[in-house]
Amino acid sequence: MTKRPQTSAAKRNKPARPQISLESARLLCPDDAIATNVAAAFALSVPDFSGIREAHDTLLRKTWTAFDEALNETATKMHYQRIVGTYVASAQGAGRFYSEKLTEARTLTAKLANEPRDEDRDAPAGFESKAQRARQFAADLAIQAYALLAAAEGAVQAYLEITGEDWKPYVAPSETENVERKSAAAELGAFG
Repeated sequence: MTKRPQTSAAKRNKPARPQISLESARLLCPDDAIATNVAAAFALSVPDFSGIREAHDTLLRKTWTAFDEALNETATKMHYQRIVGTYVASAQGAGRFYSEKLTEARTLTAKLANEPRDEDRDAPAGFESKAQRARQFAADLAIQAYALLAAAEGAVQAYLEITGEDWKPYVAPSETENVERKSAAAELGAFG
């Protein structure tokens, strides 16, 4: 009889990391229209999305050519899968943070429109209110998330050029899959 490995309580209760994908990053980050509107409303500059995208695409392809023949095909795929994964994770994380702060800004602004209460009062003349600071912070994050999405899209495009395959996030095999494989191997081993 084999013993099952014990899992610590912290590991069992740890929430699963959200799946990283370019689609999720695109859903969370502002698109061209939102970035343009936010920039105009808050006197910010709109990042050059296509320029950022192209620069990151070029950067990754240049690093690939610098390896010359040092990496074989499998090593190249693994290396760039990880690098592109960090770009996509960065954009997705920035998009998630932007979305959270936008929700907070909307909540604070909505409180101001309701019946007056002390904690919701506007700041004295000449000073920003808490709601205004929250809106400005959300606007700054919108522009950052938009720029990081451009970088992620450039990295994904470079991955396609380098490997000839679409980028997909790495998914570690689950413990269940490992147990199932071991079980299947043991069963087939019984046949000799």
